[in-house]
Amino acid sequence: MALTDSLHPLVFDGHNDVLLKLYRAGGVAAAESFVAGCPGALDVPAARAGGFGGGFFAVFVPSPTDLAVKFEEMTKPEYQLVLPDAIDWEDAFPVVMAQAAILFELERLGAVKICRTVADIRAALASGVMAAIFHIEGAEAIDADLHTLEVLYQAGLRSLGPVWSRPTIFGDGVPFRFPSSPDTGAGLTDAGLRLVKRCNQLRIMLDLSHLNEAGFWDVARHSDAPLVATHSNAHVLCNHSRNLTDKQLAAIAETDGMVGLNFAVAFLREDGKMLADVPLTQILRHIDHLIAQVGEDRVGLGSDYDGAVVPEDVTRVSGLPALRRAMQDHGYGDALIAKLCHENWLRVLEKTWGG
Repeated sequence: MALTDSLHPLVFDGHNDVLLKLYRAGGVAAAESFVAGCPGALDVPAARAGGFGGGFFAVFVPSPTDLAVKFEEMTKPEYQLVLPDAIDWEDAFPVVMAQAAILFELERLGAVKICRTVADIRAALASGVMAAIFHIEGAEAIDADLHTLEVLYQAGLRSLGPVWSRPTIFGDGVPFRFPSSPDTGAGLTDAGLRLVKRCNQLRIMLDLSHLNEAGFWDVARHSDAPLVATHSNAHVLCNHSRNLTDKQLAAIAETDGMVGLNFAVAFLREDGKMLADVPLTQILRHIDHLIAQVGEDRVGLGSDYDGAVVPEDVTRVSGLPALRRAMQDHGYGDALIAKLCHENWLRVLEKTWGG
């Protein structure tokens, strides 16, 4: 497909937190603002302006954290944020239900199509309706017997991160620490291994982005699906605990998996700071390295829109044409840009979910 204008090819993105934004803004009642236009990075008008075709819509249970303090700490030359306490199932479950209800309301309003197959995604992209994957970031709302997982799957869940950065009954997350390797603690629990097996059986994609290195290797040993990190970057370019080492990238390549490039500036900048004055060339440096390590068929975008501080040139999805132009100026051809924007995500999802 020729890149004939700044809005094409459409972007299908590995991670956004718009459901959390709407949850905090009033829940289901706030869904209509997504259609008309709302503060933040992602809504229907901004998506149309930027050629944003959809992506993974994360359901996330927030901890009681002062984000201003957290972001201020992450502007220092070195930092190690204290991880929030684990959240009990009884507290997490109603929050997950509330955010899932927002996603269902967005579909009822015609703003998104919840996609359970790659054919669903292709149809949504062709129709101009945002394609949405129901994703959960952090499995606090799933019980050890996995009964909740079965129900959520029937409701449309197709992607799951066993942990956010705080611990769950399934394993430990990686902290926000700079400088640091991702090797920060223990791996998956017995319940975590059962979760991996059942997700494989149901063909729910496992997202490795917030797992520590031990957990990553546990999934690599026990999963029969491609290894996927929906929103992670190259550790060799930014020595942050949240980023992937070349050894991890090699494992992703070996399983024909996928990495979605995170726009969060603390994971892009060489100094690890949460400051937005990051040129688009730094995004391209990470993409170049990821392509060199895993191949051009296994890299996409995983912006973390509405969940992170991102570079000034792409603060909203309406700014995505600037990234496409930067890719062209960098020497990427039309075929590679199409792969990075959405084709690679469809490829790995088809391999994970089946036809």
